[in-house]
Amino acid sequence: MKRFKNNLIAVDQGSSVMFSDFANNGPMWTGDGPRESVTEVEFAEAYLEPPMVHVSISMWDTGGDTNQRADLRVERITQTGCALVFRTWGDSRIARIRADWMAIGEVPDEDAWDVV
Repeated sequence: MKRFKNNLIAVDQGSSVMFSDFANNGPMWTGDGPRESVTEVEFAEAYLEPPMVHVSISMWDTGGDTNQRADLRVERITQTGCALVFRTWGDSRIARIRADWMAIGEVPDEDAWDVV
């Protein structure tokens, strides 16, 4: 659990189609073995510290003739953004993925004075 020092907590959220490989016979749809797709996310405003970020699959379009293998993670979280990373492996055929994300963290206080 992350505790905040004040009530200046901000929530930012978004949705991203990470790839649509069935349309162009891309590697997630036609490939085999380990595959990865990375989508960079930029937050609307900078947080004081890297926020907590939650990600989930909101649309999952797969081929029905193979096993459905998926790993969706958030990596490289900074005050200004993060990377959504989708991985699959084996013979899985992933046509497209949409990921929804939510960042929660502390933001600067416009009324706070930095007295040195």
